Amino acid sequence: MPGIRKILTLLAGIAFIQGSAIVGQACFLATTIVELWNGEKLIGQLKWVILFFGCFALRHFMVFYRDKILDRFAAKQSTDIRKQLLGKIFRVGPQVIQANGTGNVTTMVLEGVDKVENYLHLILAKTVNLMIVPWIILTVIWFFDWESGVFLLAIFPLIIIFMIVLGYAAQAKADKQYKTYQILSNHFVDSLRGIDTLKFFGLSKRYGKSIFKTSERFRKATMNTLKIAILSTFALDFFTTLSIAVVAVLLGLRLLNGQIQFFPALTVLVLSPEYFLPIRDFSGDYHATLDGKNAMNAIQKILALKEPKVRQIEIPRWQHSSTFKLKKAIFSYDKNHRALDDVSLSAVGYQKIGIIGLSGSGKSTLINLLSGFLQPDEAEISFEGERAASFTQNDWQNQLIYLPQNPYIFKATLRENITFYNPAATKEQISQAIEVVGLKKLVAELPQGLETIIGESARELSGGQSQRIALARAFLDESRKVLLFDEPTAHLDIETEVELKERMLPLMDQHLVFFATHRLHWMQQMDKIIVIDKGKIVESGTLAELKRKNGAFVRLSSSLRRI
Repeated sequence: MPGIRKILTLLAGIAFIQGSAIVGQACFLATTIVELWNGEKLIGQLKWVILFFGCFALRHFMVFYRDKILDRFAAKQSTDIRKQLLGKIFRVGPQVIQANGTGNVTTMVLEGVDKVENYLHLILAKTVNLMIVPWIILTVIWFFDWESGVFLLAIFPLIIIFMIVLGYAAQAKADKQYKTYQILSNHFVDSLRGIDTLKFFGLSKRYGKSIFKTSERFRKATMNTLKIAILSTFALDFFTTLSIAVVAVLLGLRLLNGQIQFFPALTVLVLSPEYFLPIRDFSGDYHATLDGKNAMNAIQKILALKEPKVRQIEIPRWQHSSTFKLKKAIFSYDKNHRALDDVSLSAVGYQKIGIIGLSGSGKSTLINLLSGFLQPDEAEISFEGERAASFTQNDWQNQLIYLPQNPYIFKATLRENITFYNPAATKEQISQAIEVVGLKKLVAELPQGLETIIGESARELSGGQSQRIALARAFLDESRKVLLFDEPTAHLDIETEVELKERMLPLMDQHLVFFATHRLHWMQQMDKIIVIDKGKIVESGTLAELKRKNGAFVRLSSSLRRI
């Protein structure tokens, strides 16, 4: 991590001062007690009491200062990690979501990074303290009484070995808990996204029970982890207390026999609990940071994913005469199954290309490939005859407008949502966009009109209204001439879809359009139709040509009508 050497050096210095203050505390406290025991007056111990409180204040000021430093460092690192993670997800594209699950990645970006922040704050301080403070205290104990020093030095590794055994058990339980947490996150988010469909088919209660069972698994895994954590804390407290008791008994016997003076014996006794305090702190917080450690490992796995270096080529703005070709494209989400297999297509100028197939046939994968979100395993791609390794080309992606099934509505005003890609749009342009996509009714209903806050935790919108806002964004950006639609009306009722269709078709003029859907009525407006099945293009041509062939398109049409 950037800046970690500086932080560790600073923490080491703070730990050294803290250890010295602890020794000062013990010495001044022991001096005061011994002198009072010897019959000295209380007023004569004022300077030792002041020095004791000075060391006490210094010790706790160092803790405060250390926490302030770590607060800033951990917050900065977590912010940087979140930026790196989001950047990686956006660069790698949907593939990382497919591999890890939507809920898991969402939880990782939000809660996981917060746990990493807590992990960094706790583990750095505790580790450095454990490395330095006991050695300072042991050196002083050895100076006053080498026999106690030998005993404390010998018992320390035994305690650590015992804690390692329990730590591995806790780690195994924590790993299991984190995996259950990932499953719960994915299951919960997927159920929320499909709640309308589940209710339509009368399956919402069954899925409610499924979420309950998964959450119960997570609860049990959490309780099992806590059992080990509590057991290890109890064991550590028992062994350290027993060790201090042994030191106290041995010192007492030797004190009675006149083998040791009162001052060194009392100083050693006061320092013995402080000797074990760093390992007790480390152990207590170790279990609290296991989630953060697991989240850190999961994030590092994503950050370590290889990003293919794509040679950038110059691609002119798309116009009437522009062309691109895709040949023999192969793409796999895993080694055992090809999502796209030997796909070839081409586009010339402004035309509307429909991509039709059943759910899971590869329509969305093809759209994600064309948008540059996915890298093909193999492909021959050319723009105006110039070869490219993939569609992840800056000049190409700067010409795209992508409309998914569920467009994202930001928590912002309606105006800001509409002008998201074109903030400089004039009032006249916004009014025209609202008119074209049919948002006038919504604007009239909103209390502050265009200035009403919508999106998360604000004014909720229907699926049709969200799609209209996405269309308004597309309408405002006239410079982008390539439109990619990925089932934009899949979750809308037929009346809303027909109304939206009337608004969308004029926007497609003078554009290159790829329209992936399983709704047949859209094919009547397409200049060319591609039929995709199990990742392969099984048929292509105009609507009339495909009907004459009486092949895959006709069979698919019959299947969809039955559905």
